[in-house]
Amino acid sequence: MDEKDIKSVVREKYGNIAAASGSCCPSASCCGGPALTEIGKRIGYAEAEIAAVPEGANLGLGCGNPIALASVKEGETVLDLGSGAGFDCFLAAGRVGKTGRVIGVDMTPEMIERARENAARDGVDNVEFRLGDIEHLPVEDGRVDVIISNCVINLAPDKGRVFREAFRVLKPGGRLMVSDIVLTRPLPDFVRNSVAAYIGCVAGASLREDYLGAMRQAGFEDVTVQSEAAFPVDCLTTDPMLSGLAESMNLSMEELARQATETVLSVRVSGVKRKG
Repeated sequence: MDEKDIKSVVREKYGNIAAASGSCCPSASCCGGPALTEIGKRIGYAEAEIAAVPEGANLGLGCGNPIALASVKEGETVLDLGSGAGFDCFLAAGRVGKTGRVIGVDMTPEMIERARENAARDGVDNVEFRLGDIEHLPVEDGRVDVIISNCVINLAPDKGRVFREAFRVLKPGGRLMVSDIVLTRPLPDFVRNSVAAYIGCVAGASLREDYLGAMRQAGFEDVTVQSEAAFPVDCLTTDPMLSGLAESMNLSMEELARQATETVLSVRVSGVKRKG
């Protein structure tokens, strides 16, 4: 798939998720159908955090909790790359307070519409949602204190461009905190070219060292993997989007999941933009 096709596929799929008020699968969550609260707890959110966001903001699409890593402070400006229905934005809004600001950027019109509806319904007025591409951020230079992202950069065809844009919009001394998916070894070509695998956050993922290298090349310092874990097996074994991929590989879903645990990592990564 070329870059245009990738973005079109991703935009369509996540637009359908937003419109259907569901998570990453048509009939169940991507992690096997437990309640969205349980999915959130599994990837690092406290139950109180999940309960604090507007209804409909949690779609069960993340792979970690970047807010916990970011140590967001009152009065800061936070930017969320790939903000979806606004889950992490609303958590950040509570931490920055009335003197702070949160900006969510997403390329899917349906997600932006849903996030704005969530904010309006709950009267959250220190958050705004902008339609845009994370490779071409609709944010001015040196605007934000903290950038967060939750399992989105792996979907971008040009991750180096994403990190350069992130560096551009950060203030000197600003920090980047992301949860994402990376690889320990290259995927076979037919997996990398699979639409199902791409939407499932696997085919678009970079090798771990390439991902960290792209951050450093963009200018980030103190690039650190704060934590890493094997990709959750049950996120694959019950995901109908990936059943066709397993069939094309002549594997059972269980075997596909086993191979994924040896290849795919969920990581939380940080970096800073030095002052001066």
